[in-house]
Amino acid sequence: MNYDLFVIGAGPGGLSAAKRAAHYGAKVAIAEVAHLGGTCTNLGCIPKKLMVYAADFALLADRAEDYGWTKPEFEFNWQRFKQIRDRELDRLRKVQQSALEKQGVTIIRGAATLIDRHTIAVNDQKFTADKILIAVGGKPSKPEISGIEHTISSEEMFRLEQLPKRLAIIGGGYIGIEFASVMRGFGVEVTLMNHGDAILEGFDEMISSTVKAGLVDRGIQIYCNTTTDKIERVNNEIKLSLTGDHSDSLTVDTVLCAIGRAPNLENLGLETVGVEFDKKAIAVDEFSRTNIDNIYAIGDCTNRKQLTPVARAEGKAFAETVFNNQPTQIDSLIPSAVCSRPEAAMAGLTESEAREQYGDRIKCYQTEFTPLFETLSKHQLQSVAKYVTVDDRVIGLHLVGEDSTEIIQGFSLAIKKGITKTEIDRAIAIHPSSAEELFSVN
Repeated sequence: MNYDLFVIGAGPGGLSAAKRAAHYGAKVAIAEVAHLGGTCTNLGCIPKKLMVYAADFALLADRAEDYGWTKPEFEFNWQRFKQIRDRELDRLRKVQQSALEKQGVTIIRGAATLIDRHTIAVNDQKFTADKILIAVGGKPSKPEISGIEHTISSEEMFRLEQLPKRLAIIGGGYIGIEFASVMRGFGVEVTLMNHGDAILEGFDEMISSTVKAGLVDRGIQIYCNTTTDKIERVNNEIKLSLTGDHSDSLTVDTVLCAIGRAPNLENLGLETVGVEFDKKAIAVDEFSRTNIDNIYAIGDCTNRKQLTPVARAEGKAFAETVFNNQPTQIDSLIPSAVCSRPEAAMAGLTESEAREQYGDRIKCYQTEFTPLFETLSKHQLQSVAKYVTVDDRVIGLHLVGEDSTEIIQGFSLAIKKGITKTEIDRAIAIHPSSAEELFSVN
């Protein structure tokens, strides 16, 4: 064998697996057809969060007068921002390359295809490996709608030559919500359509309703129970024919399709070697094993939760299991966040999930408060915190408002350790802070 481990895909999962396996003495190669870092570094988490920060300056400018400043004249330069952002992304890619080289991992540029269970072809070259790890991630999905070719995906949002004046978004998941929030911060007129009766499916109802109210208050049109069945280009505009609760038409400059992502499995040769699938994803067990005993898979190409920290944890767990002889599974408690304004985060079970499991034993506690930063503002953004408990033990926490994603981190660990509502009520918090409100929720 040329290698002990051959990793296909250099996203967060593949990178963590390759480095950890090499740390344990394995001879490792990693193949990547695009940039190191995968979607997260290049077309997802990192550039999107930088866009969130960029849009925040507009919100801060609106608050400046409330704090005694003469309101500054701001003008956002999208092209300049892209140059600054791309320079940072290039730096991150170089950091990742350096980390791989430091661990002795061979980097192979090109698309990899499985020839058999131990052989991989890349750019007319063939390599053999004892173990193969598939970590190719996912790609944006698009529905079969007439004129869908006139829409762009979340990945193309980062490459826009100029910001649109009017943007329509199909999909009310966290991707659509985050882009709606950011683009509104840049001054774009935004209309979002969601096929369900609430946005952010999978989050607690409190988060769904509170985030929606905050976005609507910022001027974003949100149409639930609404879909589009026809999209057509008319001169330099795009016309959408809507059905459902809003059955009229909508004319915009750009349409973002953000209905979700699908595993990126084309041309990998999985069928050739007999790898089994589950709902169009690679089927794996709790140790990331496929039905082929030397082939493993992690991250968004599998039938598990599609989040960067999950893929990274799966990569480390794989290396511990296979190359350190320490069978390791990832933690089942996975916090989630929505980097919109208002911001939201959750850890543990939603109220509806908890009631399905525990019935009337469930008790919820919720509070709404005004963060200190908002008290001087004419347009106050409220924050909300909600606990879900069973027999006093906290099994879910749901936040909307200032610093939600930062606050949830420590509470996630506390929930994992079995913290009770009584213990939280007795704790002493830092004052003044938004987090202190979570220690007095009745």
